[in-house]
Amino acid sequence: MDATAKPMKPALVAENNTKRPTREEAEAAVKTLIAWAGDNPEREGMIDTPARVVRAYEEVFEGYNQDAAEVLSRTFEEVGGYDEIVFVRDIPFYSHCEHHMVPFFGKAHIAYLPTEGVVGLSKLARVTDVFAKRLQTQETMTSQIIDAINDALNPRGAAVLLEAEHMCMSMRGVKKHGALTVTQRFTGVFAEEISEQQRFFSMLNMSNR
Repeated sequence: MDATAKPMKPALVAENNTKRPTREEAEAAVKTLIAWAGDNPEREGMIDTPARVVRAYEEVFEGYNQDAAEVLSRTFEEVGGYDEIVFVRDIPFYSHCEHHMVPFFGKAHIAYLPTEGVVGLSKLARVTDVFAKRLQTQETMTSQIIDAINDALNPRGAAVLLEAEHMCMSMRGVKKHGALTVTQRFTGVFAEEISEQQRFFSMLNMSNR
């Protein structure tokens, strides 16, 4: 094992309660895929590729080892009575499509109306990464982010909008480079009051975007 790599937790895989394969088994699987693709996994340029891929997967899928509730657990109540929209816009994220295991990437825009306090602004970016760094669909990720915010903060309302380009559309299949997929979900007053939705979109589309 690379001494600099953080070991994956040996716990059961959360989604299906199956035992996580060993590092050696994961590297062997990568080696098999290289051979299946038509290359020689024993040649000089490929000999260390299985280990590199596993180390890369530890990083790009580290969301499985993170807890959104823990990320959002600390709130601040001393905000001078502030109870207006908290909006963090243009949060970059990188994820992987669960259907083809190729990347999709884009920006997340998150807003909420606080009740008893606010969460540190960086935590909204962190909770985005918790869910982005898993095998995903954009629709599921949108719901997971807003559900985590509602569970942790109990805001009067929350809004999440994701816009992303999917490599499964850009580099394969229909090969439509630059096509963006937009997903959104509103809860609380954002779902109930059209004026709050309009305010969200107005802040999203500010002229300096």
